[in-house]
Amino acid sequence: MNNTKKNISVVAVSGGMDSCVTAAIANQEYELAFAHINYGQRTERRELKAFNDIADYFNVQYRLIIDYTHLSKIGGSSLTDFNIQVSKADLNNKEIPSSYVPFRNANILSACISWAEVIGAEAVFIGAVYEDSSGYPDCRPDFFTAFEKMVELGTKPKTHIKIKTPIINFSKEQIVKKGIELNAPLHLTWSCYQNEDEACGICDSCALRLRGFQKAGIDDPIPYKTKPIYV
Repeated sequence: MNNTKKNISVVAVSGGMDSCVTAAIANQEYELAFAHINYGQRTERRELKAFNDIADYFNVQYRLIIDYTHLSKIGGSSLTDFNIQVSKADLNNKEIPSSYVPFRNANILSACISWAEVIGAEAVFIGAVYEDSSGYPDCRPDFFTAFEKMVELGTKPKTHIKIKTPIINFSKEQIVKKGIELNAPLHLTWSCYQNEDEACGICDSCALRLRGFQKAGIDDPIPYKTKPIYV
């Protein structure tokens, strides 16, 4: 750990590539505090393993794991409701996919902000991606701008926490290249929506990730059951 880093930032780390690269960016300036949410998603155990592996890689001392059982009880997403099938990737789809977890990022940010206020962190980083993502409404830049205003109103007068989304306008190709540039441990990440041993290669998340690596001309280091060409 760089001893010159005096300020703490909370990073929401799912265990996926986007949050890992976001953590690597935050690591350049801040002492890291990692937050992870279990919410009954299909790959909960594998994502938790990825979170801990990434935290170990960055030597993170502050770690918070929260169980959000209400998101699975609410349902409405193929990630949390096993009666809804995880749809195969359609990278030309303009509709919100079945994998959208209703208002998930607001739930994640609320926990991160609460923790940030307690430990004196000055920023919360989240690896939201908008332009080259599945089009989730809670990944829009305007959403995070509005949420930051709400944080200013809803915390102590002395509390000023910035919400940072450093890769929100990146393509997946740019995220891969940034990760390589910063020596982010992409080999420890997990993005698949439905498998915990070998990534399926055909869900939206796998397809977007694979396309990013393929456009970057870099081999994705995690195991796949099948690796279609998406470029």
